[in-house]
Parts: sequence; structure tokens; C-alpha cells
Amino acid sequence: MGLLLVNWILFLAITIYALYLFVRVVRTRIAYIQLGQKIDFDLQLKKRVNDLIVYVFGQKKLIKDKKSGAIHVMMFYGFILVQFGAIDFIVKGLAPGSHLPFGPLYSGFVFFQELVTLMIVVAVIWAFYRRYIEKLVRLKRGFKAGLVLIFIGGLMLSVLIGNGMELIWHGEEGTWTEPVATTIAAAFGWMGSTAAAVVFFLSWWVHLLILLTFLVYVPQSKHAHLLAGPVNVFMNQDKRTGKLEKINFDLEEEDEENVSFGAGKIEDFTYLQMIDLYACVECGRCTNVCPATGTGKMLSPMDLIIRLRDHLTEKGAAVTGQSPWVPAGAFSNTEGNQLAQMARAAQGQGQQETAASLENVESSTLIGDVITEEEIWGCTTCRNCEDACPVMNEHVDKIIDLRRYLVLTEGKMDQEAQRAMMNIERQGNPWGLSKKERENWKDEDESVRIPTVKELEKEGEEFEYLFWVSSMGSYDNRSQKIAMSFAKLMNKAGVKFAILGNKERNSGDTARRIGNEFLFQELAEKNIKDFEKHGVKKIVTIDPHAYNVFKREYPDFGFEGEVYHHTELLAELVKEGKLQPKYDVNETITYHDSCYLGRYNEVYEPPRDILKMIPGVNVVEMQRNRQNGMCCGAGGGMMWMEEKSGNRINEARTEQALNVSPTTISSGCPYCLTMLSDGTKAKEVEETVSTNDIAEILARSIFGDEKEEKTA
Repeated sequence: MGLLLVNWILFLAITIYALYLFVRVVRTRIAYIQLGQKIDFDLQLKKRVNDLIVYVFGQKKLIKDKKSGAIHVMMFYGFILVQFGAIDFIVKGLAPGSHLPFGPLYSGFVFFQELVTLMIVVAVIWAFYRRYIEKLVRLKRGFKAGLVLIFIGGLMLSVLIGNGMELIWHGEEGTWTEPVATTIAAAFGWMGSTAAAVVFFLSWWVHLLILLTFLVYVPQSKHAHLLAGPVNVFMNQDKRTGKLEKINFDLEEEDEENVSFGAGKIEDFTYLQMIDLYACVECGRCTNVCPATGTGKMLSPMDLIIRLRDHLTEKGAAVTGQSPWVPAGAFSNTEGNQLAQMARAAQGQGQQETAASLENVESSTLIGDVITEEEIWGCTTCRNCEDACPVMNEHVDKIIDLRRYLVLTEGKMDQEAQRAMMNIERQGNPWGLSKKERENWKDEDESVRIPTVKELEKEGEEFEYLFWVSSMGSYDNRSQKIAMSFAKLMNKAGVKFAILGNKERNSGDTARRIGNEFLFQELAEKNIKDFEKHGVKKIVTIDPHAYNVFKREYPDFGFEGEVYHHTELLAELVKEGKLQPKYDVNETITYHDSCYLGRYNEVYEPPRDILKMIPGVNVVEMQRNRQNGMCCGAGGGMMWMEEKSGNRINEARTEQALNVSPTTISSGCPYCLTMLSDGTKAKEVEETVSTNDIAEILARSIFGDEKEEKTA
């Protein structure tokens, strides 16, 4: 009885202490997150709960990788279910001979718990194999990475051994409901009841200590995602759109002296962006699909998030004085705890030296001290990293905020990007070609009617769609052919449309993604005024970047129109019979998904539907397609900047296309088509593999003898 009392006292003391440490760590991380900028929060409870069901409990993103997904599902649900068994095991140690009061259902409960425990053991062994034997590149293999596997494996083995010892201790017969425990009891049947009791309590304490250690370890390790991940999924309803937040340039006079735009300090990020940092699983899925990483560039989305998180933890310790690592005494040599100790000491008098040390940490900048400029400019904003992230972290918005700081606050920008910005500002296009030549492309084929808005207004005619030609369609020789094919198809279908002609400006997407938010907002406001002036209700464009910025981001500035990509409109026209493909196009075609059409707007099927309705076409898919399609390398303003390190992204993507032996590589984006055309030239296959837009291929099938020549 005395030993049981001691057991109870130790149990309560250690459990209460562990819970105290757990709460303290969680509160500390919350304090660090609150250093960021506040946000407006729209509850949208139904949608947010649905996200929890789909992405947390449904594990939707994790199961994209079938092997890792299976392991995680086994551990996730197993760990939830096995907690009932853990409670039952703890009860047995506190009150020997007792168990959870499940009555006649207890036998079934015990059997189910053993199956779950074995499932978790299998998952642990499988995960160990994947990380340390198979050595997946994206997975870290340090001690910390394997510690959780040791914890989980130890929990499972201790409960199985303990249950086996309990049978010997109490002299109970083995039963089919406890096959593992019965096997263990049979193997150690030579032990006496006292020895079995001792081993039981050793297993019991091992189980309890691992469980409580795990509890304290989770919020101060990468496994903080167990807490922050569900919060992240719940809080971020709009994460699937990639929409960037606008900057407010209307400042009070007193704020103008110390004005700063973008993220130059960790505190410039919002609460939601901070939660991302602690939600990171460190699974490497983001880095595994990143086109920059895959072509040998410095950028790694996972490393970027981890370094931002570690910086937040250290700066949070310096600012708040709260130690990030507990028990504090055991981690007194860590930088974070030392910074927290200095912060507390600096609150006293005569601590000038300590205060100076803290000031160095507090004044550290993100760009240079934490993240390099090369990494910031390496991103193509394709969002493949975000699509792959199981906890819906956003990487691109943080990179754009860093670019905004460089461009708007420090006035730093790649020279080629700066030239493109100046050209857009002066002439409305990245090349700096005369704005008076913007509509010249339509004169290339006088048989195609391409009226301007001004011309129709003079004639008293109305139009249904404003055709946004974009800078690429207006000035780039290759893209002009796409614009002409689309215009010809709209004529054929009887669609009433008009263009702005020389009055059309740049959409502003390039400026915004490069970080020049001021120029973007100026362009957006002027474009919206033009739309309102001419009564534009529907816009159709061949440019996925313009499509995305009009559809997702212009509404923040008052735009209220419908936006269509040309493949969406063409697919509808074909289905309605207004366009009828009839001539064979005997080509093996692989379709490349534009990031801004696909991942940003989930438009995957319309282009493929068109190809399937064209006679003679054989559609073959690249290994990386749809949601996992690889970027062409032109996004995020990279179209106007040279890749200065690693291999060229467009050539890597072209290689993926060539692997399926197509005769034509197709796309629905003039940027992508340019990059892929350059890729076929670099691979010296331009004579045998052509590159064509969906509109061009459809035009070949509809017009027959008027079909355009295949263009490499």
C-alpha cells in the first residue's frame, strides 16, 4: 500500500510538472506569434470546419505520396486511438487489478488496442526504413528526426510488455483478445509474480515518462505541427488561391518618416504567416517539388520556413524575455534561452552591455541576416510548394513580402527586372516598345475582325467580352499568332468582342510579383477605371497571369466583372456546337499546365477537353501534370530575368515533356509557350517537336485548309 501511495505521489508530481511545461511552451510560442501584425478574421465557420475534415482528418495532401501518406495515416489515427489504451494502462498502474469501465465491451476494446498498437509499430519500422535505409533526399536524418520514432516505438513496446507482465503478475490466463500480451506472458512464464510486477511498473513508468516527455517535446520541436497545423488549416480559408494582400499606401503624416513596406523584420509578417512557421512539418515535400531547388538553385522552401521560424524563436526570446526551451535549466546553453535571460536581466539597472547584445538581435534584418537575396529572387511563384504542403503553409506570400521590402523600402532590384519595370511604367509593356504600336498585331490578317472598344462605340455596337490581349499577345511575335488564332475562332463562333487596342496597359501582375506593389496598384486602378468607362462586364484573355490578377486580386480594388481564360471560353463554344472541330490533327500532344491557370485557379480540364474533341489528337500526360505540374520558369517576373545559377528551369520542364515522346507540346499560356519553345531549341528538337497553344491546335482542326503552320 505504501509503494502505491509513493507511486501516486510521483505520478501526480511529474504529470503536473509536465503539463505546466507544456502550457508554458505553448504560451511562449503564442507570445512570439503575437509580435506580428494583426489581421482581420472572417470566421466562415462552415468552410473552415470542412477544411479541418478534408485536410486534417482526411489527410488529403499527405496521401498524394502514397507510401509516406500511408505511414502518416497509420500513425495519425493510431496515435489518436491508442490514447484510450494509454489511459487504460495508466489506470492499471495506479489501481492494480482495475481497468477502464467498459463492461462486456472491454475484451473487444483490448483486442482493438493491440491491433492499433501493432499497426503503429509497423508504421514506425516503415518510417525508419524510409528515412535511414531508403534515405529519401527530402527527409532529414539527424538525431532529432529519429527521436520521435524512438518515442512512439518506446510507447508501443512498453505498453505491450506491461500488459504481458500484468497477466503473469495477476496469474491470469492468456486470451485471444490479447494475442501479443499472451505471447509475451507465455515467453516469460518462468517469472514469478513479484518479478513480473517489478517489470510491469518499470514498463509503466517508461511509458508514462516517454508520454510526458513527448508532450513537452512536441510544441518546441518540428512536431509543433501537431498543434499549429490544424490551427493553420482552420485559420486560412483562402490559402488555395495564392491571393496577395494589398499594401495601404495612405499613411498619416507622423508615419511617413519611418515608413517601411514589405517584410524587413520578422515582426512585419502577420499572425497567420507566423503560424505557418510553427506549423511546418519539415517533411521536405515543398522542396522536393520546387523548380528552383530541382535545377540547382539556392532556394529551398522548407529551409526558408525553418530559418524564419528559428529567427522568430530567437527574436521572440530577446523581445519577450520568455525562454523558448524547457526545462529552462536543462537548456541554459541554448542561444534562445540565453537571449531570454539577457532580456530579463536588461530590465534591471546597469545592464548596458546586455542591452547592446539584445539590440543586435532585435535589429537584425531578415534579408541578409536570415534569407539571402539570391533565394528571394530564385522563386518563380509557382506555388507547387504550397500545393504539396500537408498543413497548407504559404511560402510565396512571404517571398513577395521580402521582395516588396527590397524594392519599395531599400530600392533594390535585379537590373533586368528594373528595366522591365521602367518600361512598363513608361510604355505599358516590359520591352519598352511604343504604346502606339500595341494594336498593330491585328493588321496581320485583315480577314479577321478585331474591333477596338473605341471603334464599336463610334459604330454604336456593343460587345460581350473584352479581349485582354496582354503585352505578350500585343508585342511578342510568337504570342501574336495565339491572339490571332483566338480572335479568328471567336469570329467563327459569332462571339462579340472588342480590344482596348493602344489604350490597353499592362495588367500589373509582373510588377506585383517582382515586389513593385506601388506600380501594380497604379496600373490596377487605371485599368479598372477603363473597364468601368467602357462598361466591361466580361473579360477573356490568353494570359493566365492577367486572368489570375483580374479574377483574384482586382476585386480588392473594386473590380466586379467575370473573367475567363481563353481555353475556358473555347471549351464552352465547342461543347455548345458553335465551334466544330472536323479536320484531323494527327499529333501526339502533351499538355503543360500553366501555374497561374492550374494551381492558382484550378483550371485543368478545359484545355484537355478541347484536345479530346479534336479528331486525330492523341493526348499523353507528362509524369508531372495538373496540380503537380512543374513550372516553365517564367512566373514571378522571372520571364524578364536571367537564371544566374543552376540549370535552366524551362529546359528541365522540356525534358519532362520529351520523355513521353510527343510531336507537339501544348500550353494555354504565352509565357509557357515561349519558355517551352526555347527549351525545344536548346534540346535541338524544334524540327520534330512543335510548340502550340490550344487555340492554334483548335484552329487547325476547324479551318482545315486555312490551318496555320506548325510553329516550333
